[in-house]
Amino acid sequence: MNVFKDLFTSDVGLMSAAGLLFMLGMGVFYIRYFLRHIAEDAAAAQQHKT
Repeated sequence: MNVFKDLFTSDVGLMSAAGLLFMLGMGVFYIRYFLRHIAEDAAAAQQHKT
């Protein structure tokens, strides 16, 4: 548990935690963004096909 204490009490640990949270949030955003646009493009292609 010393790791968590260092992570949340030191300035380097807080910056690391912030960086990790930012990257995870960015990953979630891009996954949702790409899946939404893939679905929109598939629907548009299906509409033009018929």
